[in-house]
Amino acid sequence: MTKQIILNRFLKYVKIETASNPDAQNCPSTQGQMRFAKMLAEELKTIGASKVRLSEHGYVMAEIPASAGVKAPAVGFIAHMDTSPDFNGKNVNPRVHKHYRGGAIVINKQKNMSVTPSNECKGHDIITTDGTSLLGADDKAGIAIIMTLAETLIKNPQIKHGPVKIAFTPDEEIGRGADKFDVASFGAKYAYTIDGDKLGSVENGSFNADAFKIEITGVNCHPGSAKNILVNPVRVAADLINSWPVSKLPETTEGTEGFILFNYVSGNVEKMEIKGIIREHDLSKLHTLEKELKKLTETKQAAWKGANITLTIKEQYRNMKIVLDKNPAALKKLEAALKACGIKYNLHQIRGGTDGARLSFMGLPTPNIFAGYDGAHGPYEWASLNAMEKSFEVIKEIVTVK
Repeated sequence: MTKQIILNRFLKYVKIETASNPDAQNCPSTQGQMRFAKMLAEELKTIGASKVRLSEHGYVMAEIPASAGVKAPAVGFIAHMDTSPDFNGKNVNPRVHKHYRGGAIVINKQKNMSVTPSNECKGHDIITTDGTSLLGADDKAGIAIIMTLAETLIKNPQIKHGPVKIAFTPDEEIGRGADKFDVASFGAKYAYTIDGDKLGSVENGSFNADAFKIEITGVNCHPGSAKNILVNPVRVAADLINSWPVSKLPETTEGTEGFILFNYVSGNVEKMEIKGIIREHDLSKLHTLEKELKKLTETKQAAWKGANITLTIKEQYRNMKIVLDKNPAALKKLEAALKACGIKYNLHQIRGGTDGARLSFMGLPTPNIFAGYDGAHGPYEWASLNAMEKSFEVIKEIVTVK
């Protein structure tokens, strides 16, 4: 029954377009997120949640008061509403594949597209796209799980629990999910983002993350009379990107290895702009990568006479493991719940970030719990409904007082 409730919610949520927009300055960055936020706020009111509020910036918060006579710390659960702008999030057409038997699942025969979940998913109900969009399980699976927990606690007063805080945030995919998050108003002692991937995946750390921008101006003139005059910033940009070590790119690194990603290039023979991200679990190694990038820009500045190259680096978030190690209560509670639910788990540092990374440094220790998806941000994204149900069981166990 719970599994079907989660599925119904999930299928409804993913059909709502909520991709964020990194080029927008407003919050939320897209109107689709605000429409979704209003819908979620109304749903929380309908199921009987308390103190439901929707901020002008699209943050949805609500509470479920503690059971009568129960004294326990307030625990929060958080998921983000936006989907990645890296791939089409319109007209999502989810498909449910009952009782996975192993092997490839064809998601689009015409395009010869398929996904192959792991053997651990045999017997699970698998949800995929039709190959034309992302699925949006990152992180609408988390929202469906949290909403189902809220409804379950409200409808079943025999489940004794402490105070539960709920938040749905905008713009996590573009690194702004915690920008307008009111930790004091939220009121939790610690929290959990339900934004991890496969069953059993639990993150107690994240990347240290910075963003960079390189601006290149040159000397433009008519190409017919360009000899010894033209300094083409397009060529400078290509030279700079190609000179970065191949061994320090996302496609050549894994585990705790850091990288630099050049993910945006624009401009012309007047001016070029390169944007990217810098990622490392070790803060000192992050700074080393930044020094290497700075040295590279200086080398190219000297090599390309007449060009002007400027590098700007901006902090995004830091590794939440620093905070969680000093505030172990959240992880201890989580690990106890996982064991009680009989779930084999993998505690590790995510090669990415969540809202929890920044929230931890804002005074709200926030590990990350699996939401049951894989292959996020593209057409091969899929989710296990059984894993989503297990995530629900874990967070229910976290708040239950026995």
